[in-house]
Parts: sequence; structure tokens; C-alpha cells
Amino acid sequence: MDQLTNFVRTVLPRAKGQCRWLALSLMLLVCATAWAQGGIAVKGTVVDSSGEPLIGASVVVKGNTSVGTVTDFDGNFSFKVPSETSTIVVSYVGMNTEELKVGKRRTFNVTLTDNTQISEVVVVGYGQQKKASVVGAITQTTGEVLERAAGIGSVGAALTGNLPGIATIASTGQPGEEDPRIYIRGAAAWNQDAQPLILVDGVKREIKSVDITSVATISVLKDASATAVYGVEGANGVILITTKRGVEGKARIDVGFNATLKAVSKLPRKYDSYDAYMLRNQAIEHELALGGAASWAYYRPQTFINNFRNQDHTVKPNYAADGTYLGEYSQAERYANVDWQDEMFKQTTLSYNTNLNISGGTKFVKYFVAFDFQNEGDMTKIWDNRQNYTGGYSYNRLNVRSNLDFQITKTTQFKVNLAGSNAQQKTPRYYYGNNGEFFQQQKWAGAYGMAPNLFPVQFSDGSWGYYPLVSNIENSPASVATSGYELNTITRVFTDFALEQDLGFITKGLIARGTISWDNQFNEGNRGISDLHTTKKAYMLPEVGQMLWADEIDAKTGFDFYESRDWTTEAGNVSYTSRATEMSLQLFWGRQLGDHNVTVMGNWKRRINAGNADLENRREDWVFRTTYDYKTRYFAEVNGAYNGSQKFSPDNRFVFFASGALGWMVSDEKFMKKLRDKKIVDMFKIRGSIGEIGDDNAGARWAYLTDWAIVTDNSGNQQNFPMSIDGSSSPYTSYYEKTIANPDLRWATVLKKNIGFDYALFGGMFAGSFDYFRDDRYDIFISGANRSVPSYYGAKTTPDINKGKMKNYGFEFELRFNKVLNNGMRFWINANYTYAHNVIKVKDDPALIPAYRKAQGYSQGQYWSFIDNGFISTYDELYSTPAREKDDGQVLIGDHYIVDFNGDGVVDETNDQAPYGYTGTPEHTYNATIGWEWKGWSMFAQLYGATGVTRDVGLTSFNNKLLTVYDNGTWWNPVDGTGKVVVPRFTTQVSYNDGTQFLFDGSYFRLKNVEVAYTWTKGWIKKLGFSSLKLYLNGNNLFLITKMPDDRESNYGFSGGGGAYPTVRRYNFGIKLNI
Repeated sequence: MDQLTNFVRTVLPRAKGQCRWLALSLMLLVCATAWAQGGIAVKGTVVDSSGEPLIGASVVVKGNTSVGTVTDFDGNFSFKVPSETSTIVVSYVGMNTEELKVGKRRTFNVTLTDNTQISEVVVVGYGQQKKASVVGAITQTTGEVLERAAGIGSVGAALTGNLPGIATIASTGQPGEEDPRIYIRGAAAWNQDAQPLILVDGVKREIKSVDITSVATISVLKDASATAVYGVEGANGVILITTKRGVEGKARIDVGFNATLKAVSKLPRKYDSYDAYMLRNQAIEHELALGGAASWAYYRPQTFINNFRNQDHTVKPNYAADGTYLGEYSQAERYANVDWQDEMFKQTTLSYNTNLNISGGTKFVKYFVAFDFQNEGDMTKIWDNRQNYTGGYSYNRLNVRSNLDFQITKTTQFKVNLAGSNAQQKTPRYYYGNNGEFFQQQKWAGAYGMAPNLFPVQFSDGSWGYYPLVSNIENSPASVATSGYELNTITRVFTDFALEQDLGFITKGLIARGTISWDNQFNEGNRGISDLHTTKKAYMLPEVGQMLWADEIDAKTGFDFYESRDWTTEAGNVSYTSRATEMSLQLFWGRQLGDHNVTVMGNWKRRINAGNADLENRREDWVFRTTYDYKTRYFAEVNGAYNGSQKFSPDNRFVFFASGALGWMVSDEKFMKKLRDKKIVDMFKIRGSIGEIGDDNAGARWAYLTDWAIVTDNSGNQQNFPMSIDGSSSPYTSYYEKTIANPDLRWATVLKKNIGFDYALFGGMFAGSFDYFRDDRYDIFISGANRSVPSYYGAKTTPDINKGKMKNYGFEFELRFNKVLNNGMRFWINANYTYAHNVIKVKDDPALIPAYRKAQGYSQGQYWSFIDNGFISTYDELYSTPAREKDDGQVLIGDHYIVDFNGDGVVDETNDQAPYGYTGTPEHTYNATIGWEWKGWSMFAQLYGATGVTRDVGLTSFNNKLLTVYDNGTWWNPVDGTGKVVVPRFTTQVSYNDGTQFLFDGSYFRLKNVEVAYTWTKGWIKKLGFSSLKLYLNGNNLFLITKMPDDRESNYGFSGGGGAYPTVRRYNFGIKLNI
């Protein structure tokens, strides 16, 4: 049979047409005849570690691979082996191979585990490479890993902690706004947010444009070798998201559903009215020497303060001491003691996700179709507004996707990706985006800044509480309930076409690809309800028990005020549109020439995009990559990119950037053979890379051109230049030079260096990687407004310039552990750690200011503050403290000793704020995910943390003389001089006294995810016609250790003290069914 098979393999393929089919049929007939002549019938099922059937797994006899089969759609196999001494080898791409002796067994249930040593294939720029040959800094994860994130609908949020080198920073829990900021190896830029380039199936798109269940893999490209082929936009790293595609076979249907219970995670602690009044008295006593007799007007006796404890909520008539009727209200309404966080937010709310994936195909067409619906519930407690509509927040998103692969001929493949999403976000009206931060923060101001004694949310007569004595005090629950709402709808449509032609008839290994994609986005805003009705509002004077109404008489009728229904529906209008066209042509050639493996790739890409009525913006890249390896032991790679951008003048528009990398598979050397044979060192590869990447992501689009503008007055009206002594104006339009051009503006450049190694030890039990990196950026764009140009320069604006320099360096480490016991029980751990630190080398600082006031030498985003050195404890210390430029006469014992940093004897704004703490981006991030699997059961817990980060949260007690008092720590104690914070001022003020008090250590450690699950793959589930069923319970953000007053990881979008919509904990129940 072997001779005949060799004949079929070597001679018959040379024939054409029907001869090929005849040869193949003959070979199969002979093999089938040989197998049928004898042997032992065996059967079984092959599944992965989660119990999912593996389709197309190879099952062969060891030493005779011609005897075997592949698993079917349900993971089943059956064939005949020669004898009981035979050994069955079961293998699958990306998983550890299993060997099973037949013996007396006839049924085999095989579980293959992930190959933690090294994945078979890694998605790289414009293609794929075997992991063994990769010499760039690339890490990859799968959609299955992301799906562990409990109840999370955001791919960005699900990435947290799963890959080394990536830091995610969340700032809000508002429905539809939970996508975190993503940083690869730190935030090493000051003209931009340093966000990475995100590509979905090779096209630049937002990460929220794809749902988790449609993700096949995510690759993160970090060094020059990996990112160079993306040129201009790859300077901050690249995230490649590859969506799932169909495989040949009968239809596979995956149905998933999960319901998530959300609860507020952590908000600042505030004292209630009773404790706050007691503390206010203490503060008044502390500053009595400054406030004088006038301070006693704010002092409250204990008998008054006692009214805020053990309150009576019974509504009854109330009378003054002289018998005057005061109205009907309860004692609790008169002496308000409101827990605003409890009144504003529900204990829990529900969110849910449902998804359906259908995949399969024939030899001609393969398909993957996905539907995913995500609902995010609102934590805000919605009060009845008596207007018959419901305000608040919500988010609903529907994603659909269809990936089709047509095999037109044996050498021609045509791919079509059709995808889209429709998302509707509901918010209270007067939501103006980040430019309207104050209006947004008023909706949750109660949780952060509202005093407990101001007013109840609503009085028993239906009046909304309000406070007329201080401006900008808003009843947050009333504002959410009565301000109407706006529906913002975002519709995205994505279309990709790709044609791939095997040109092997020209030369073996040559492939041509062409792709074109069209993206369109339409944003509709303003739709909803506009509520302009005047609400019934009241205020209580607790000292005298008098209730005051904002409107007692209706201005229109002259009668008693009556709250009317005065809202209207608003039609939607298009608030934003964008369109993008991306096209590329690629030639790829790859050959195995004996021990030499060579690939060459060339790619041309042009992207044209515009928003609203903007002129089209174009980028163009010509890139190439060539790789070489010898015996899969020595590796080399060279990349080049010729990038063009319209931001620069024709002389500087196109620039060439290059990178290179080398690798050495040390473990394949002869001197490592003993360690390999003993399974001590399975794999050890050293790699390094260096290269330059351009960056044009800064400055105005036409900064290289002089910009002229019409002269206007302070009101914006056109104003012509005067022509005569009497001041009469010129009849001609007057212009001035608005922007002085700099035609020499050019690309910023980052020189990336990386050295690292990959390893696998003890039979794949341990595996991982280590990387040291350094990025040197130079020619960084500095805007004219930020240049150190003297005031007598003469021009209204200063030209932009390329001058900045910055260094970013650090290291990352990954460790994976995998152990399967003899009984099939599996334990696994994935752990990683990243350190990233940046230093500004040049930023055009004024030359004559001292070093501590310059940006140079410090990290981007470094905090500056007045430095406190303990408390002023005695009068000797008080009189010896440096003078303060402001409020020097208001300093008291117990205040902070503020350091006179420049030693001139006076603490002032200009010279005495010095670098303190870190930046708002963590320097250290770490993660450990620990899992266990056995007989269908699975459990895991993910621990995630960050250190080396500072966050400014200005929680000032008694602000505007309100009774808002934060529990920031113990006050300074005059008895023993101890305490954590200064005694806050109520009747007086003193400058600079906070020092570093509100610069919090932003470190945190959290139980990010935890899950318990069980998967059925046989028995009753098979009888019902299903392949598998998984039920799971998991939680997200369940436990937190931090010194921060709330659970926000940054102040992005909103100031620290003003707060944001609260972040949440999640408790999730879900089901996954495979049909």
C-alpha cells in the first residue's frame, strides 16, 4: 500500500484534468480497502478545556499518519487501528497534542488544552506569521478569553489585564460611556491622548464597533518591527482585532444570553447633617480668633443639632411659638438629613446581553453571521416628575455582522464583510458633551458635593427642594427627573471587499490581494423631550420652621402657582456624519527553500476620510516587510514604510521610515539538546528590534500655510482699519495675519528599541516572555501657544515648531502556568506585569526659570503642587513659617506648613509649586488570572492592580459655607497635634493650605473578575440535539483596595471633585448554548 501511495503522490499529480480525480479516488479506495482488511474499531470525542467540541482535530496512529481521520462537527471520530499496541495521536492547531495507548479501550474521550508554550499562528500587520518565527513584540489573546469579563459589553474594558503592556483606565460608569482609555506601554506623548491605532479586520475603526462574541483574536503590536508597516498611525502601538469566520461543515449555531445586576461601586464618604453640624462648630471654634464675634452666627447649639437624629417622618400641622401656622410637614423635612447617594442611585439595576452566531459553509462559500444586542441599565433613581415621561440614562446597542468567504476557483478567493451597529444613548437634556462639563456634573452633583441639610429631594406636598441662598446648587434627582431627555443615535455601516489571487503559476508562493472598504457614520441628536415647565420648588428655614416657595403666584394667571405640563417632543437632527474610504493592494511571496524560509510583502494603502462638511483628509502608505529564517532557528526581519500626510508641505509630506529585527531560537541549538530531551527547556528564543516610526497626529491641518482672518471687534463684528485722523474706517475689508506659517513643519519621529525573550519550561508547564523597551521621540510638535516666546515678539500668534523630545522606557513580563493531572483536572495561571515611565527631554521651557518649574526632566502629566511639611503645631512655628503671598494673616496653628520651595521667604503661586507624586497614568500595572477545570466544571479569578499613579480629587469641605463635609481622615487635634488633614475653614479662608492633601495615591488592587461555570457536552444534552450547554455565574469589580475616595481610575472627561456617573460592580448569570 505504501508503494502505491507513493506512486499516487509523486507520479499521478503530473497528469491533468480527470487524471487527478482518478488518482485521488484510487488512493482513497486503496486506503479504505487496506483499513477494511482488519484492525480494531475505536471511537471517541475531542473537546477543548471548556467542553466545546473541536471540529477538524487530527486523530492518527503514531508512526503511520496515513491511518486516521478528523473529528466531525460534534467533535466525534471513529476509525480502525492496526492492533491493541497502537498509539493514537490527537492534535489540533494551537493546543497540546495527546497520545493514547489503545490497549483494551475502544472509546476515548479526549480533552485538549491550550498550548501555553507557543500559539501556532499570530496575526501581524497585513498577514499572519507562525509564532515561532515572530521577532517583534507582539502579544495575542482570543475572544474566548475576553468573554470571561462578567457582563462587560466593551471589548476595551474586557482587555483589562489580559495582555502585558496594556493599561486601561476607566473614568465613568455611565451607560454607553464605559469604554476605557487604552495605553500601550504608557502615555508617551503630549500633543495627543497617545491612544493606539485600532484595526478591525485590517481597517481603522473604533473598538466599540465590534462586539466581544464576534472576536476571534486580538493582537497587540508594540515595537518598531511589529508596528512599522502601519507607519504614521502606529507610533502609539497597534491593536489588531480579527473577527470570526466560517468553516466548512454543517451550520453551527451559538446562542448566548446573560443578565447582569449592577450596583454602585464606591463614592466619596460624607458626614450626615448631625456630624457635619458638630464638625462645623469645631471648625468655627478653631478659627474663632480670625472670624471674631460674627462667627457665632453660624454656631449651632446641641439642642438644635439633636433634631437631626432619630427623626420623625410623620407629616402634621406645625405652629410657631406665637401660634402662627407654619404649614404641614414632618420633622425630617424641617431638619433635612439627606443621604444624597442613597436618594440618587438605586441599590441595583439590570443590564442584559443576547447574542446569536451562525457559522458553517461548503467548499464554495463559508459564512459567519452574528447578532449582538446590549442593554445597559441606569443606576439613577428616577423620581416621579408628574409629567408622564421618564428621564434618566440608558444605552441600547445592536451589532450585526456577516463575513462571507467565496472560493471562486481553486486559486481565487473573494471575501465580503458586511457589518453595522445602531446605538441609542439616552441622557437628560442639556447634556453638552465634555464642553458642558458643569451641566453634566449637576446631574450627579448630589453624590459628590451636595450638603445633607439643604433640603429633601421632595417635600410631602410635592414641592421639589431647592436652595436659593447660594447659586449653582441643583437638586440632582429633580434635575434628572424634570429636565426632559435626549436620544443620541449613532449608526455605523461597514463594508469590506477583498479579492485574493494565488499567482503560483507565475512563481510558487506568490499571492496578490486587493481590498477596499467604505465606512459611514451618522449621528442623530436632539430627539426626545424638551421640558421647560416651571417646577414647584420650596425651601425650608430649619431654625424657624418656615417653608418658602420659589413661586407662590403664577405669573401668567395671578392665581396660586400650579405646576403645569409644559413639555414638547423634539425631532431629531443630524449632528455629525463621517465617511471613510480605505483601499489597499498587496503582493506577498513566501517560499520554503530547503532550510531557508523567506517571505516578502509589499503593500500600498490610501485612506480618505472626512467629517461633516470638512474637506477630505488623505493619508498614504507604501510599506514592505521581508522575513527570513534558517531552520526555524535564526530569524531576521526588515520593514519599511514610505508615509505621506497632507498636514505638511509638499517638501516634507512623504518620509521613509525603516525598522529591523533579529531572533535566535536558542533552544534548538545542539548544546540545548539535553535540556530539551529532559523537558527542562522546551523553548527559549531571544529577539531584538530597532526602528523609526513617523507621527503626524498633532497641530492644525494647514499649519504650514499662513492664515489670514478678517479683523473684528470684541463682539465679533467686522471692523475695518481707520484711514484718517478723524478715525473714519477704510471702505475695504481689513485682514490680519492670524497664523504665521512654518513651512518647515515635519513628521515627529519615534525611535523604538526592544529586546526580549520567549520561554517555555518543563513540558509546557511554564511559558511566557520578557521585554525591555525604550522609545525616543524627537521633533515633537509644539504649538505656538505653548512656546516660550517673549511678550514683545509682536505677532498675535507664534508659529508652531518641531522641537520636543521625550523618552519612554520600561519592561514587561508574562508568566503562564498550565498543569493537567492524571485524572484530567487542570490548573492554570496567567500573570503579567508592566512598568512604563516617560521623561520629557525638551519642551521649549523658558530658559531662565529654575529646573523644578520646567517640564523638562519630568513625566508628561506630572502633578505640581504646594508642598506641605506637616502641621504648624506651636506659636513659635506659626511665627517662623514663611510668609504667604495671599492671606498671610489668616494662617493658624493646625494649618499646613507650606514649604517655601525657592527659599525667598514668601510662598507664592509662581515659584513655590513643585513636582509631586506621579502622573495620572499608572507606571506599574499587574494582573494574575487563576483558573481550575475538571469534568465540565470551571472556575477562575482575575486580580488586577496599578501603582505609581496620582489622582487629583478636590473634595473641599464647607465649600460656599455649605454643610458638605468629607470623611478624608481625622482632623488635626490641638491636644496632641496629630491628625491626617487640616481643619477646614468655614468663616475664613487661607490660600495654599491644602498642600498635597487632595493629591491622592491613585493605586488600586481589585478583584476584577471571578467565575464559576459548568458545561454539559454529553448525555441528556446530546439527546436534546445540542452539542454543549454552559451555565455560569460571574462577577466584575467585586472587591477593591484603594486610598482613592471613589472608584474612578482617572479624571478623564470630568474634574476629580465634581465627580462622574459612578462606576459599578457587576453580578452576572449567563448561558451559552451550541446547537
